[in-house]
Amino acid sequence: MVMALRTVWRLYGNRRRPCVLGVWRSHASISGNSVLGMAARDGELRAFVVAGEVSGDTIASRLMTALKTLSPFPVRFAGVGGVMMSKQGLKSLFPMEDISVMGIWELMPHLGKIRVKLKETVDAALLFQPHVVVTVDSKGFSFRLLKLLRARHSQQYADGPIHFHYVAPSFWAWKGGQVEWTVSEFCGPPYIRRCLGVESGGTIISLLPGSRLQEVARMLPIFAETVTMLKSSILELLTVIHVAPNQHVEDYIDGFVRKWPVPVILIPGGEAQPKYEALSASRIALCTSGTVAVEMQLARLPCVVAYRAHLLTELFIRYKAKIPYISLPNILLNTSVIPEALFEQCTPGKLTSLLMELIHDEGLREKQALAAPEVMKLLWPSEKLAKGAQRESSGKCLYGSPSMIAASTILDYVKTTSI
Repeated sequence: MVMALRTVWRLYGNRRRPCVLGVWRSHASISGNSVLGMAARDGELRAFVVAGEVSGDTIASRLMTALKTLSPFPVRFAGVGGVMMSKQGLKSLFPMEDISVMGIWELMPHLGKIRVKLKETVDAALLFQPHVVVTVDSKGFSFRLLKLLRARHSQQYADGPIHFHYVAPSFWAWKGGQVEWTVSEFCGPPYIRRCLGVESGGTIISLLPGSRLQEVARMLPIFAETVTMLKSSILELLTVIHVAPNQHVEDYIDGFVRKWPVPVILIPGGEAQPKYEALSASRIALCTSGTVAVEMQLARLPCVVAYRAHLLTELFIRYKAKIPYISLPNILLNTSVIPEALFEQCTPGKLTSLLMELIHDEGLREKQALAAPEVMKLLWPSEKLAKGAQRESSGKCLYGSPSMIAASTILDYVKTTSI
């Protein structure tokens, strides 16, 4: 996963304070007037955490784990999240999928429901009285939540909790900014093809249609038509569909593949090992645009990136985009290492052509493999940051993962910030 802790500011103030990365040290003194001092008096650190999509759910769950590891007090969570966050003790206010909507025009039919969920989230946050609010990606929902919380606290003439926004670098890439660091947790070594019950001569293609229902419903039919066209040219073609841990997505894909044109295996998204075994067994991948392109680079699996949206959303993106590429590896390298089929170019015919070329041209596959280390170098933490994150606290060594760095940053900030 690629991620960064971008900004931190108080809910009641207009002044933003850039987050300075640091490592929490449990032996440091805690001011009685600080946020952490208040947590000490309460006997717990209350964190209200909100994620609105599958990738955010994963990132937030790791942050929650890190907070529980580093905090000198028990941490109690409330908020909105998915399966991964529930494993860390969060009881979501409502299904995360209720606010998982992307796009401009695509958002319109859901505005009423999202307003209701936003009010429900604000009310729950005020009732929970958190010391810290952490939002993960889902900028539209997150920043509206921040605005409403700030307004409610202002009405009560009260200081609000500190707010942290934890984001993926695609935000910066789209806005023309900087990427800070990355980490990936791989299982290995990879298992061989027989784990999937495929003959050695067969061709496996991994399909990653997305994590939100709206994008999966738009992309999977295009992928299906592409596979239909491919099967006439590829003997023993088998597809592996990686299913995001989203109940709506799982139900949709389960129903859709009943008429799938070739043998298909569904890989659940909640477990890492089956996912990376399937990627290891695949020849190439076809992905909906997102951070998954970085995952393919980490897995050294050549891929094609595809993306379609509503026409008005596509026009808006064309107008606002400041970069010629949509996948993060291409953006970082400023070259088209990974083939992209976007908007009106995202057709079964175009995708079939790109995939066939990738299958038969070893040079193209090698080009992506050779680019991967350079992408990783651009994404990995700086040497100074990595060394700074490896400290001893209560006899434990803290490694420089993004979640540990983010958790220690939060704790350092609340330790020194007065209430």
